[in-house]
Amino acid sequence: MAEERKKHKHKQKDKDKEKQSEQAHFKPSADVKGIRFGGQFIVKSFTVRRASPLELLRLLDIPPSYLSECQSLPFPSTTAYMPTSFTILAHQAWHTLTLGLGTKKSKVVLFVFESESMKAAVDQLWPAMIPLGDVNKKLIRGLSGSEMARFKFRKGCLTIYVYAVRRLGAAGFMRADDLRRILQSVVELKDFLDHTAMLAIPSQKSITLQSRVAVAH
Repeated sequence: MAEERKKHKHKQKDKDKEKQSEQAHFKPSADVKGIRFGGQFIVKSFTVRRASPLELLRLLDIPPSYLSECQSLPFPSTTAYMPTSFTILAHQAWHTLTLGLGTKKSKVVLFVFESESMKAAVDQLWPAMIPLGDVNKKLIRGLSGSEMARFKFRKGCLTIYVYAVRRLGAAGFMRADDLRRILQSVVELKDFLDHTAMLAIPSQKSITLQSRVAVAH
């Protein structure tokens, strides 16, 4: 019963964050909150990799009805970083070695840029794979001349961070519709049961997109 109340509380918080998307609070990249690690410092060495556009759609569980309305793949100005296979295995091993005390939570980071050109320029600067411990310094703090709005969602064993990114001092956010849709999709996701569910369990709502790839194309 307590677990159900906890899940309901997290879902309500997620919905509140989605409602706040239109009033996203932007801060200079040097001041915006980064991703959090708690006291489990070993997790900082675990890696995340840049995801492909289709992997992003799998993660968000975008419905065919939405994809059919798009001329091309949606969210062209969004860059996502997801756990590598090493990280998935390392989390399982760490949890076992610590007799259940090690964290089972990993992190996914989404950056929704104000334009495709901004995304393309940043993608050339950012590495394809990076340790979680370097994300704050090299990706978030290192993006000078920009400001960000941050959203955080707990989804079972995954914590999903969404950053809206625009030029410093810009008015509004040109990709507000994409941001709103992404936040809504994250809110509606089922909790991830464990890291292997990301790759192996067909019933995990947010990982199977085989039937939708044709629609996306």
